[in-house]
Amino acid sequence: MVSKFVVKNRLIVVSLCVIMASPFAPAQQKHDDGVRIHCKLLHAHAIKIVRPKYPELARQTHVEGRVSLRCIIGRNGLVQTIEVKEGHPLLIQASTEAVSQWKFKPLVLNGQAVEMDTIVDIDFQLMKVRKNVDSPKPRA
Repeated sequence: MVSKFVVKNRLIVVSLCVIMASPFAPAQQKHDDGVRIHCKLLHAHAIKIVRPKYPELARQTHVEGRVSLRCIIGRNGLVQTIEVKEGHPLLIQASTEAVSQWKFKPLVLNGQAVEMDTIVDIDFQLMKVRKNVDSPKPRA
């Protein structure tokens, strides 16, 4: 049985996280490696972010998609638990290995650090090869 204090504390933390992170939404990073990271706490509290590498097997088999992770950030700012909500099996390991190394500035409430609960979405997308539309067409 969970005490009312724990439930109330979690509710307050989640509410504060949403309020604090809303000016940063959608907080995301985009790089040319085909991986995008979406996390409401990313810009507000991130100290260390490790970007996942696109798995070679997923690249070779043209697997793309989103991995959604529910993370509990401990009072020390380290990722304590990661729960996979959804994602392609070839992309999950790279995502969880990277996110497990993240570190956040602890959220302080009433002078004490509290746990944070957040969702991290990682999008894997292969670069599309564009055909040059300006190249002359071969004549028959």
